[in-house]
Amino acid sequence: MTKPKLTYFDFHGGRGEPVRLALSIGGIEFEDHRISFQEFGQLRAEFPFLAAPVLEIDGKRLTQSNAMLRYFAPQAGLWPSDPMLAYRCDEVLGAVEDATHKYTQTFGLEGDALKAAREALVEGTVRPYLRSFDRVVAETDGPYVCGAQLSVADLKLFAWLRGMQSGNQDHVPTDIVEQESAPLAALRDAVAEHDGVKAYYERVMK
Repeated sequence: MTKPKLTYFDFHGGRGEPVRLALSIGGIEFEDHRISFQEFGQLRAEFPFLAAPVLEIDGKRLTQSNAMLRYFAPQAGLWPSDPMLAYRCDEVLGAVEDATHKYTQTFGLEGDALKAAREALVEGTVRPYLRSFDRVVAETDGPYVCGAQLSVADLKLFAWLRGMQSGNQDHVPTDIVEQESAPLAALRDAVAEHDGVKAYYERVMK
């Protein structure tokens, strides 16, 4: 297999960030191709399904961030062998993707329209999803979705939770995770302190 090339936006977050983390934690060399939103507009027509991230391996262009995570997870030691835990990981990957899709529907709005849409998103999607994720994590011994084993589901959750904490999402309380779920806040912090995650951010933020 040639060195994978991952094309995604030049910021820390979103759908591409968990894939970057998984590759880095697994010690899988890859080309981290970062593009601006303007460049995306120019390249979008060339991307399968008109979306990013895009993964290129052996001349093939592949899409769908969850599929990327599932593909690399076994190689990186980030997928459980237990079938029920694997199901939980798939469940979390899908649910975070659902929540992310609803969030992106507010992009491009401004002023009062953005405020109203984000407040509705917080109450109608974010808080209910946080409570559901809380129940998933509460079933394990923690701190992760699979208990003591880090998985790509944790990386996907981490990127989503970290985004809300960042203050970059207008009208989304930065402490909403703490408001709804101590276990999820603990998961987010545990992922942030993981040696592989810390090493990744130390490298890319230089």
